[in-house]
Amino acid sequence: MAKPVSAPKSTPASSGRPAGLFTWVAVGVVVVIVAALVIVKVVGGGPTSTNSGTWVATDATTATEVTSVAASVFDTIAVSQSAAVTAPIALKGQPALTAKLASGTVVPEVLYIGAEYCPYCAAQRWATIAALGRFGTWSGLGNTESSSVDMYANTPTFTFLKATYTSKYLVFKGVEELNNVYNANTNPPYGKLMTPTKQEQAIFAKYDTSKYINMSARNDGAIPFISMGNELLVSGASYNPGLLNGLTRTQIASNLSATSSPITKVIITSANEQTAAICKLTNQQPSNVCDSAGVKAAKTLMKL
Repeated sequence: MAKPVSAPKSTPASSGRPAGLFTWVAVGVVVVIVAALVIVKVVGGGPTSTNSGTWVATDATTATEVTSVAASVFDTIAVSQSAAVTAPIALKGQPALTAKLASGTVVPEVLYIGAEYCPYCAAQRWATIAALGRFGTWSGLGNTESSSVDMYANTPTFTFLKATYTSKYLVFKGVEELNNVYNANTNPPYGKLMTPTKQEQAIFAKYDTSKYINMSARNDGAIPFISMGNELLVSGASYNPGLLNGLTRTQIASNLSATSSPITKVIITSANEQTAAICKLTNQQPSNVCDSAGVKAAKTLMKL
């Protein structure tokens, strides 16, 4: 298996990678943006720590806030010019990644490979969950945080460990390979959770490389990795995980209705771009989503 997933490099801080523009984000910028979010709306309650390895279900209110973002929010933010976000990368001429619904209907598959310890995965899940919520229904999301000893420590997020996703348009498969409980005496230093199938591992090994993604070969195998039907790819976080530092899961989720929030702008911009990518797979269905103003703006930006 690729090193960032099954056996992280020499230090936990190497897990994942910032995608695209995010290598330049300075601490000062993060502080300003976080302060702006808190001014917009401060909500009480801290994250439920799962660094003990215990699965904790996401409460119904938070789950609804992240999986059912209002259409008006997506359209108002669209692809914010003030949000530094990296869009999915388009592929050409690759074999389609598909799966079957319970009815036997063949539909596109969206494959995610990541780990609970990874701060880049933590950031990416917010936007990916919001985007997929426009095509189907989530259940079984759990609370988690990224590793307490990695960079962007304890970034609040969700886990796909027990999650299920139901849609008539596509199949989602989420693989969380490792937990977030650090043990310096083991290799890898995090506990095993889920194992990708041979097909999933082959897709990861083939596409999560500098051959298909504009990155250095030393970042091959970065997580999170998402294949959208083998037509579009995500490798690394779409935005800087540091933007979520110091915030609780409740704060981030409840502010997904606040279109002036800088954090909401990056999450929703990324979600609109992922939605545009998925619409390409589903033949622009459902039309009320794929023909929406926010998604049209993302399609124009991405030249889809």
